[in-house]
Amino acid sequence: MPHLLLGLARARRSEPFPPGPLVLGGRPWDPGPVIDADPGARALGVRRGMPLGSAHRLVPEATFIEPDPDADRAAAEAAFEALGRFSPSLAGVTDPLDPAFGLFELGIDGLEPLWGPESVLVERVVSALRATLPGEGSAFRAGIAGTHFSATIAAVHARLDIPVIVPPGHEAAFLADLPSSLLTTDGDVRARLQRFGLRRIGSVAEIPQSALIARFGDEGARLHARARGEETEPFRARRVTERLALALPIEPPVEELEPLRFVLHRLVMALTAQLAGRGLAADRAMLTLELDLAFARAGVAPRIEVEQRFPEPTADPDAVERLLFARLEREPPPAAVARLDLELRGTTPAAGQQLPLFGPQGARSARLGWQLARLALTYGEDRVRRVALADPEAPLPEDRWSWRPVGLGDGPVG
Repeated sequence: MPHLLLGLARARRSEPFPPGPLVLGGRPWDPGPVIDADPGARALGVRRGMPLGSAHRLVPEATFIEPDPDADRAAAEAAFEALGRFSPSLAGVTDPLDPAFGLFELGIDGLEPLWGPESVLVERVVSALRATLPGEGSAFRAGIAGTHFSATIAAVHARLDIPVIVPPGHEAAFLADLPSSLLTTDGDVRARLQRFGLRRIGSVAEIPQSALIARFGDEGARLHARARGEETEPFRARRVTERLALALPIEPPVEELEPLRFVLHRLVMALTAQLAGRGLAADRAMLTLELDLAFARAGVAPRIEVEQRFPEPTADPDAVERLLFARLEREPPPAAVARLDLELRGTTPAAGQQLPLFGPQGARSARLGWQLARLALTYGEDRVRRVALADPEAPLPEDRWSWRPVGLGDGPVG
């Protein structure tokens, strides 16, 4: 999906964007780069990675769209989850700023008895992605080949809904007539290939490997292998994101917070025990409350979802419980709760800590970041600030530090 980011931005908007070029990345005066653009903007010279100010000078009439990295990352994770139903071997990235965002790789060797011929498998995969990524049904391009490079090039040259399938052992013949600039992203190497008259991949394949290595070093070996349809790097499946979830019904439904805290305690203890057993820590929690609307006011939603980020990845049950309960105290449910769901997300290997032999240890929940997070939830994030060092060597004292809001997960507290 070559322009998945722009498609996701369109799908998130309730109404169409104004007519004209579209540039995704932020406002023209923001310091970040362009991360995607529509055909109209690309035709006028806008390219991924260029400063937003430069894009604005090229296309001042364009509509500049601010990205939503968390939503894009969640969409990519949902796509990987859908693809995991077809193959356990998946590769790709979920970082929206990575140039490879939108490229999904599946290892499909040996799956024909399960899913049928390759063309049928492609149809099934595309159908699953259409259901997972709304608004992106017309942007799927699929390619099948024996190497990463050949499969990617096949997908790039595929037409919408018509996959390009390279028969086994025919990768070199498929690549032979394509431009040699596809072999590398290095601009200098591309220019030198043109100067040497090697404009087609087939011409590069005919050159002895030793000659390419003499001219291009290690990159020459990779050029030669790719041009001949050989694999240059082994397939490395992505690490599956751990998602730990648990739910408990509440019978009869309760309105008071103390009974809710008892259920929340059981959920937190069970999930953090699984985290600790696996040597992991979570950076956020998703708490879902299903309400009993029998005696609720009109217009109350039957389901409430609360996402709470932690100041740091943790598996400490007391810290997680206190922070989530503080959130419930700040925003009590508007009706009786019939079911409580808790999911811990963003799991990473837990960081080790060297402890002194004789010094007493403070609890993790007593750290300043956790205390500030609880204060912000209780009194409002606009009433709690933290100090961040800017330039300790600045000549003016007011330039050495600054006030910043308390943001969960935005870095260490100064």
